[in-house]
Amino acid sequence: MPLSLAVPIHDAATLGKLIRRSRKQQGLNLETLAGLCGLSIRFLSELENGRDSCGLGRILIVLDTLGIELSAVPPEGSES
Repeated sequence: MPLSLAVPIHDAATLGKLIRRSRKQQGLNLETLAGLCGLSIRFLSELENGRDSCGLGRILIVLDTLGIELSAVPPEGSES
């Protein structure tokens, strides 16, 4: 995703909405995405609905499958 289209993610609900929007734009239903990711429909549904307890590893699989790049911006003045 180009930086100009970056979406700030501050909570699970915002990430879930981004994933749902991207899935729908790609014409995928939950069942198809679940098959592509190797994850359950229930997990994807909980993720899209902003459940806080979804595991980061599985979230990264979903983002990669949808072609969403995750970037983190450290605070100014922090070292790499």
